[in-house]
Amino acid sequence: MDISVNMKRRNLLKVIVLGDSGVGKTSLMNQYVYNKFSQQYKATIGADFVTKELQMDDKLVTLQIWDTAGQERFQSLGSAFYRGADCCVLVYDVNVQKTFESLQNWREEFLKQADPGEHEACPFVLLGNKIDTDGGSSRVVPQKKALEWCAYRGNIPYFETSAKEDYNIDEAFLCVAKIALKNEHKDIYYQPQGISETVSEVEQRGGCAC
Repeated sequence: MDISVNMKRRNLLKVIVLGDSGVGKTSLMNQYVYNKFSQQYKATIGADFVTKELQMDDKLVTLQIWDTAGQERFQSLGSAFYRGADCCVLVYDVNVQKTFESLQNWREEFLKQADPGEHEACPFVLLGNKIDTDGGSSRVVPQKKALEWCAYRGNIPYFETSAKEDYNIDEAFLCVAKIALKNEHKDIYYQPQGISETVSEVEQRGGCAC
């Protein structure tokens, strides 16, 4: 059966995950979808997606969560990748100042690439990841600073997470799902050409890209 036909029969929500390389984007998604975490790091190449079904407000919805490479050479994947997004999740590492400072660039990249008219409507959620590192002693970005960043940009929802400890991940993605459902596009499935249909080549190799 053609996958696009199958997908269109579902209530599908497209979520884009953006952030610097190494902040834990893939680890967050693997923990949320597969309930597993790997210490092994392999960089995501290009873009890939995973899916998870949820029951929300008497609706069966499928979150299609797109993982992206954090390397600069992959930042501009083209408008086809961003088109039809119902929510954009920004991720940074609370232990690395640079990843926090890069958030505005990722946000602007999304707004630049999204379809005209979608800019204002598409909501954001911010995740401060790796709060478990060294028991929290390595942290350099205070929670207050992140909350101020969110408040200044329209009160973006903020969650502090740990992919390794499976902390606050379900809560964060439930919020993402609720926001995405409110913002749902009618063209609920869009598959850019040249981007893998598979869950993850890295996953098949038994590794984990963060």
